[in-house]
Amino acid sequence: MFTTAAIALAATLALSSCGGKRENTPAAEGGDSCTAASGQITIATGNSTGVYYVLGGGLAQVISSNTELKATAAETGASVQNLQQLASGDYDIAFSLADTAADAVSGNGSFEQPEELSALTRIYDNFTHVIVRKDANIDSIEDFKGKTISTGSPKSGTEVIANRLIESAGLKEGDVTAQRLDLSKTVDGMKDGTIDGMVWSGGLPTAGVTDLFTSNGNDVELLDISDLEAPMKEINPVYEVAEISAETYKGAGAVETIVTPNVLMVRNDMDEGTACALTKLIFDQKAELEKVHAAAKEINVDTAEAPDPITLHPGSQKALEELQK
Repeated sequence: MFTTAAIALAATLALSSCGGKRENTPAAEGGDSCTAASGQITIATGNSTGVYYVLGGGLAQVISSNTELKATAAETGASVQNLQQLASGDYDIAFSLADTAADAVSGNGSFEQPEELSALTRIYDNFTHVIVRKDANIDSIEDFKGKTISTGSPKSGTEVIANRLIESAGLKEGDVTAQRLDLSKTVDGMKDGTIDGMVWSGGLPTAGVTDLFTSNGNDVELLDISDLEAPMKEINPVYEVAEISAETYKGAGAVETIVTPNVLMVRNDMDEGTACALTKLIFDQKAELEKVHAAAKEINVDTAEAPDPITLHPGSQKALEELQK
C-alpha cells in the first residue's frame, strides 16, 4: 500500500509531464570509475496513480541524497513516450516495460529505427490488469468486441500490451471502441460506467486499482487472461504468466495474468562511472525504495539482467559483476 509520506514524496519530486531538452549527462572524472557525475539528472516515470511515478520519486531522492547528482522525476505517459524522449535527450533515465524497450532497441513497433539505449537493471514485474464492469458481460478479451475499453495513455506500455492482447484474441481494428485514457480517467470511467473495461499494466498494488476495488468492488472484476500467453509470446518473448494474489486487491480474488518485466533504461552515451554508480545505488538503497513502494521488494541482483534483446549498459554490467561476487 502507498503511505502518505510516499505519495507526498513523489508529488514533491515530480515535474511537469514533459522534460526539457538536455545535454548529455556529464562524465565523472576518471570516466570508467564507479563514481557518478555531478549536475542535474531527470527520470521519466508514468501516470501519477501508477507505481512508476511513486517509485521514480523515491529513486530521485535516493540519487540526490547519495551522489553529486540532483535528480528530479517527471510524470509522463509512460514506456513508449519515456523511451522516445530518453533517446531524444529530454530525460536521462526512463522506466519502461521490457517489451517496449525491446521494440526500441530493435526498431520495432512504435520505433522507426533502433535506438541507442541500454538498461541499468531489471527491476520489478508489471502485472497486466484486465478489469471489467460486471454488467458489461465480458468474460474474456474476445468479449471486448463491441465494447468501450480503456487501453491506457497514448504512447504507454499499457497501450502496447492492450493492443497486443486484442490482436492475440483475434479481434480486428474497429472491433473495440478504444479510449486512450490515463489511469485516473480510466478509474473514473469504470466508476461511472462510461467505459466497459480497462487494461492496465502496473506493479502490485497499483493505487488507482486499489481505489477502484475499494469504492466499486461489487461492480467490477479482474479477468484471467493466461490463455493468451502463447500468442503473446509469439509477438514478444518477454511475456510470462503469474498470479495476482487475492490479497492484492480486497474482494478481487486471485487471477492469472500476463506479466512483463520492468527495466530502467538510459542512453548508451551515459558515462560508465555514472551508470555503474547508479546501478550499485539501486541495490544498496533497496530498503529505502521499499519504503516508497512494495514493488521494490522484487529488485534482486540475481535477476538484474535485462531480457533479450535489451543489453545492460557497460557500467551497469561492471556494477552487477561486483555485486554478484
